[in-house]
Amino acid sequence: MGKVYVVGIGPGAYEQMTIRAAQCLKTCDVIVGYTVYVDLVKEHFPDKEFLTTPMRKERERCVLAFEEASKGKTVAMICSGDAGVYGMSGLMLEVGENYPSIAVDVIPGVTAALSGAALLGAPLIHDFAVISLSDLLTPWEKIERRLLAAAEADFVICLYNPSSRKRSDYLRRACDLLLRYKAEDTVCGIAGSIGREGEGMRVLSLKELRDTQVDMFTTVFVGNSQTVMLGGRMVTPRGYRSKDGKEMTSGGYRSEDGKEMTSGGYRSDDGKELTPGGRRDE
Repeated sequence: MGKVYVVGIGPGAYEQMTIRAAQCLKTCDVIVGYTVYVDLVKEHFPDKEFLTTPMRKERERCVLAFEEASKGKTVAMICSGDAGVYGMSGLMLEVGENYPSIAVDVIPGVTAALSGAALLGAPLIHDFAVISLSDLLTPWEKIERRLLAAAEADFVICLYNPSSRKRSDYLRRACDLLLRYKAEDTVCGIAGSIGREGEGMRVLSLKELRDTQVDMFTTVFVGNSQTVMLGGRMVTPRGYRSKDGKEMTSGGYRSEDGKEMTSGGYRSDDGKELTPGGRRDE
C-alpha cells in the first residue's frame, strides 16, 4: 500500500519551506492540495502529479489523497503554514480511520504566526494566543469570548483570517472587543502576503488597526501592555517590568522591598527564602 504525508509548506516561498518538507515533496508521487497552495509549489516540482480541490472541499480532498495512496502511490497533502495549525492534519487523521492500512505522517511547517512575527520583529517573546476570526467553523459568539478572555489576560494576540469579502468588518469588531481591556495606543502589527509577492508589514496602534483594511492574506498581531515599537519594529519584552522599570524575576514577581522573590514567589517575615513547600527550616 501507499503512504500519505501531510505537509506544511510554510508561508509560500520555496526558500521558507523546511528541508524535510521539500525532501518529502521531492520523493512523493502525487501532490494534493487547495488550488492556491498547489500553484505555490508547482514550478519547483514539475515532474509530480498534481490534484486539487477548491475551498470548502476539504473532506473530498482528503478522500482523494487516500484513494491515490490506495493505488500504491506516495501522496503529499500540502497545507500553507503548518499542517497542524488551522491545517489539514486533523481531518486527514479522521478520514484515515477509513483507510487503516495506509500510514499517515505529519511534516511540520512554519505557520504565519511565526513567519509574520519574524517580519515584524519580535512580537511573540512572551505568552501569546492565536485566534482565527473566521466563523465558518466556529460561532462568532465563541470567538468573541476568546478575544475578551485573551485581552483581559494581557496576552499578545495573533489573529488569523482577519477579514474577507463577506467579513469585511470583523477586524473592526474584534478591535472593539479588545479595546475593552487594552489601551488605544497598544502596539500592533500587520504582516501581509508573507513569503509571497507583495510581502509587507506595518506597525501601528490598536486605535489605528481598528480602521485598517486587511485581507485573508494578512496576519494581525496585537501586543500586550509591555509591547513597544523599536526602530519601526514590534517588540514584546521577555517579561513584565516593575513600577520602577526594572526587570522582574523569571517568576514575574518582586517583593515589596524590590528584592527578588524565590521561585515560589514568597519570603518569610524576616526576608529569608522559604522552601518550595512554603516553609523554612529553623
